[in-house]
Amino acid sequence: MQESPSIFLQGMAGTQTPIAVAHGEGFADFSLTGDVNKALVAMRFVDNKGAVTESYPYNPNGSPQGITSVTTPDGRFNVLMPHAERVFRTVTQSWHPDAWGEDSPWMRMFRNARKWVG
Repeated sequence: MQESPSIFLQGMAGTQTPIAVAHGEGFADFSLTGDVNKALVAMRFVDNKGAVTESYPYNPNGSPQGITSVTTPDGRFNVLMPHAERVFRTVTQSWHPDAWGEDSPWMRMFRNARKWVG
């Protein structure tokens, strides 16, 4: 993840963690409207070395610049294709370090939302 105003992703910049991808939908298409270089990107697909990628299998839908999530300037609205709700517990991860305990790093996204609603 990268720095963004997203209320869901606060404190998660720099996090690299596996995520469930169920299908090839979610391709970020800026060809008809918008400008990819003006998008407020919150998350990108990265390869096994942490480099942003447009290549399969690390970027399963080939989104430009690895974009997988965008947000609004106030951070209250986010669009993301990976399914964080499927991997917020470590038992649902294909792999995780023992140090994670029961919750994966994705749980923070849900805790951030709850904190904001507060």
